[in-house]
Amino acid sequence: MSTEFVFFAFLQPIISFTSCTSCTHCTSFTHFTPFTLMTLNIIAHAHSEFPSKFGIPRQSGLAPSLRTRIVFEPEYRNAEALRGIEEFSHLWLIWGFSEVKQEQWSPTVRPPRLGGNRRMGVFATRSPYRPNSIGLSCVELIEVDLSPKNPTLLVGGADLMDGTPIYDIKPYLLTTDCHPEATKGFTQEHEHYQVEVEIPEEIAKKMPKATLEKLREVLAQDPRPAYHDDETRIYGFPFEGYEVKFSVKEGRVVVKVVKKCHW
Repeated sequence: MSTEFVFFAFLQPIISFTSCTSCTHCTSFTHFTPFTLMTLNIIAHAHSEFPSKFGIPRQSGLAPSLRTRIVFEPEYRNAEALRGIEEFSHLWLIWGFSEVKQEQWSPTVRPPRLGGNRRMGVFATRSPYRPNSIGLSCVELIEVDLSPKNPTLLVGGADLMDGTPIYDIKPYLLTTDCHPEATKGFTQEHEHYQVEVEIPEEIAKKMPKATLEKLREVLAQDPRPAYHDDETRIYGFPFEGYEVKFSVKEGRVVVKVVKKCHW
């Protein structure tokens, strides 16, 4: 029995997998060696409100109002490939951390929610800095566009930067994917972490209501690095065509400036 293992080369349209069927170290399982290759293609790209990494929720579902359009590559723009997908409410997206730059992997990482000072095993986290920089997100399926020449999917609550490569899409199955009895590990310490968001009325008027709602959800997650606690510091990030600047004081995010971008 052969087993497939991912060997990534990101920013390339094709990714290599390695596998083997036998090895002197194997007993009842397969030992991985780089003998045979298979390819995994980018099937689509995500188009979201985030042109840069800063501000993106650390997990999917934390900002449910966010909307991301999944646009397929020409080879996969076939409405038949989406037949039946509209019957599901949620999907799994398998994607690549295309902005991660690393020459080698580390067995431990510093999860942001633990203050950036406590190390955990990389396989006990969802850090992008892993042997294979691959991400997995559960998203809500909002809309299915079956246009013959360019079918697309609109999903909600994604944690993806604009342009993120998508490698596969699978339906979320309530009967097998939902485990209410699952333990939460060290994440339980910060499971419901949110901060209050203050947007002055004169600033709020500059944004459409829907954009404002999304921004509130994003800022409520406190997008700063966890080890930052300088109340005088001003942070900024682009979001859905706006430049947003904010500070954090006494556990409350205060928006200072919102202006339309002209890129």
